[in-house]
Amino acid sequence: MSEAARNYLFDMRARGDWVRLRTLVVLRWVAVIGQSMAVLIASQLLGFQLPLAYCALLISASVMVNLIAVTMFPVETRLTEQGTWASLMFDLVQLVALLMVTGGLNNPFALLILAPVTISATALRLQPTLLLGISAMGFVTLMANVHLPLIQADGTAMEVPELFRSGISAALAIGVVFLSLYARRVTVEGYAMSQALNATQVALAREQRLAAIGGLAAAAAHELGTPLATIKLVAAELVRELADRPELAEDALLIRAEAERCGGIMADLSRSGRDDSHVKTAPISAVLEEAAGPHAGRGKRVILRIGGRLAAEAGDAQPSVRRTPEFIHGMRNLVQNAVDFAETTVWIDVDHDDGHLRIAVGDDGPGFSPELMPRLGEPYVSTRARGQRRHADGEYEGMGLGLFIARTLLARTGARISFANGTDLRGRRAQVPQTPPEAARPPGAIIELVWNAAEVVVDKAATRRALGPNAPVRRPL
Repeated sequence: MSEAARNYLFDMRARGDWVRLRTLVVLRWVAVIGQSMAVLIASQLLGFQLPLAYCALLISASVMVNLIAVTMFPVETRLTEQGTWASLMFDLVQLVALLMVTGGLNNPFALLILAPVTISATALRLQPTLLLGISAMGFVTLMANVHLPLIQADGTAMEVPELFRSGISAALAIGVVFLSLYARRVTVEGYAMSQALNATQVALAREQRLAAIGGLAAAAAHELGTPLATIKLVAAELVRELADRPELAEDALLIRAEAERCGGIMADLSRSGRDDSHVKTAPISAVLEEAAGPHAGRGKRVILRIGGRLAAEAGDAQPSVRRTPEFIHGMRNLVQNAVDFAETTVWIDVDHDDGHLRIAVGDDGPGFSPELMPRLGEPYVSTRARGQRRHADGEYEGMGLGLFIARTLLARTGARISFANGTDLRGRRAQVPQTPPEAARPPGAIIELVWNAAEVVVDKAATRRALGPNAPVRRPL
């Protein structure tokens, strides 16, 4: 079994404390109605001689459990994992007992023994699910050997051949295992995807809040610049006019100093961005430097190249792109992933033509694990040949959330993302970032992003127009 399969089948993240009491109560009422109808039809219409007293007692047990449950607890109660397991175990025991008094494995409704185990696989952790599954397989063996005969209307017992009954036992045991594993894999995968999407939404909301705060602060700095300049000018005039009155001149100097201090604060805030067209677009090098900034001081060289030249030499020969939170945060996660596993160097290559914008992020690390290559970008998948690397701030554990978030966010901008190792792309120079001379080794992992140029690239003429007045800051509804 592959490592990925083991991770899904034996994953311990799923919990059983989110199952409502109402759900299990409704399912049990459905079972009570179905069992009652089956017993009545078999005995009254088909003429089977069933032990109706035993059947009524067992069905009444389910009714009593439901009545006690809805009397003692609100129906919206979220059961604990132990409570859910106990409820499913009761349903399993009640069903097995009813089958044992109505023919055992000769009863075609023996197939229903799969239901409680399948529900457990979708709602509980691995350990209680295993316990319930093992119990179900033990009950199958018990029913095959201990049961009351199913007497037909003419007084003869309905017995299937021994070989067929053994086949039914094996089929039920295999069904318990297969359906449990199948249901568990689907449930855990859905749970992991839900958690990862929540992390993506949190990351994007954080980036949007930071962008909004930066725009608000910069707009305030822009609007307050003129009043502060006026205050400083008037204060300077007062200082000169009050030269012969030092006590008042001192106050005027204080006003000018505080105005200059406010001006410095506003200037610092203005570096965070503005709510106008100028900060909504920027040269690609500026946007990528902003994205890679938090990881530039982690001991690895981050080299940015535009069209094969260093970004500082590109000048105007580079496209301008939209500064969206999705683009910046997605690229930041890709750079973080590269820096985490690089030996010495990370490089970002940008190529642009009339139709497409391509960005390749490469590093000189160990590369992606070949067996995980088809699943890269899925949540909770460790991405590299070495699942853990130690940094100055402690132990890093690759969970795959970074790549998942990056892939999700960049897909919103229209990007098509692909993963490869440098050794897999030899001879395909157009798709491989050229190893810079400063790198200690050839490229390991490579992540390539491709956009249609119209989706992210903006007209340079628009970015060169005058800044103009800030747009009014609109409060969210």
